[in-house]
Amino acid sequence: MIVADLQAAGAVAEEDPRPGVRGRPGRPVALRGDDVVSLGLELNVDYVSAVVLDLAGRVRFSESRHGGDADDLLALARDAHAAAVGPTRTLVGATVAVPALVRADNRTVAWAPNLVLDGPGLADDLATELAALGDSVAPTAVRVSNDANCAAYAESHHGAARGAAHALYLTGTVGIGAGIVQGGELVRGGAGFAGEVGHMPLGDASALCGCGRHGCWEASVGLHAMLAEVGMGELDTPLRTAEAVAERAATDPEVRAGLARVGRNVGLGIAMLSSVLDPEVVVLGGYFVPLGDLVVEQARRTLDERLASAVQVRPELRLSTLGIRAAALGAAEQSLGPVFSGEIDLTA
Repeated sequence: MIVADLQAAGAVAEEDPRPGVRGRPGRPVALRGDDVVSLGLELNVDYVSAVVLDLAGRVRFSESRHGGDADDLLALARDAHAAAVGPTRTLVGATVAVPALVRADNRTVAWAPNLVLDGPGLADDLATELAALGDSVAPTAVRVSNDANCAAYAESHHGAARGAAHALYLTGTVGIGAGIVQGGELVRGGAGFAGEVGHMPLGDASALCGCGRHGCWEASVGLHAMLAEVGMGELDTPLRTAEAVAERAATDPEVRAGLARVGRNVGLGIAMLSSVLDPEVVVLGGYFVPLGDLVVEQARRTLDERLASAVQVRPELRLSTLGIRAAALGAAEQSLGPVFSGEIDLTA
């Protein structure tokens, strides 16, 4: 009866019986998911992203574009909805990833040093937009989450940290945040704010951070800090910017030297975090990916130098495999969570 109801809801499909099984053969079922989807979004300083994911884990829509405010995000949400949800599929939830501290209610932005965001307004606006598009998603199924947490979740389930028991993900955008995954689940801390590593007092003590203070780690290793080191300007997304820097570095020793200085500061921060968290894997995302070993090799050397004891195991440093849409993918994945936990009944 349960399987029949799930089939009617478009959530599962029967497969052919397995050959060689004795007795009356059962008919195995598998997640189909074509008609059940979630929406993951990211609002960052200079870009917005969207991913539509179905129940079987297939990406139905994926796009990033230049932007940086709620209007840009809602416009992309409308386009994603038109392309991959529409009237034929059931949208079970939507999550927006933001570079901010988000309270445990998964709706309220508590602090966003690099964006003009506060309170539950972003979640409310998205819920209103989805209702106007004809979706019956409950307001509680429209959430906001930290971008590093979302990307860490995606990398743990789909990307470079897959199979790792304990992983740390570092964003590589204007801000630097961390997501911590233990046994496939996010570690959020007492108030849900774990991972706000970009504002550790580490690096150039005179460097002004977007939070208004001096000496934060992201003021030495964030995208703008990297560009200051190499003397280049910003393009429309972090990845395109970093690709241009990597191309220049191939022929310019001063650019390579600047990236090595960034790599040293990256390594200092990872050494501190490794001593506290003891991660098995550290995944570097965002702008770090196109730069690759131009930053990571120096980070590895610095990490080796700074770990206090030879018995400490250096975490493996890996580059993200999911690109700029990692946070949006993780946001979509988290939006499906209530379906798998039984909080959302597809047969109702």
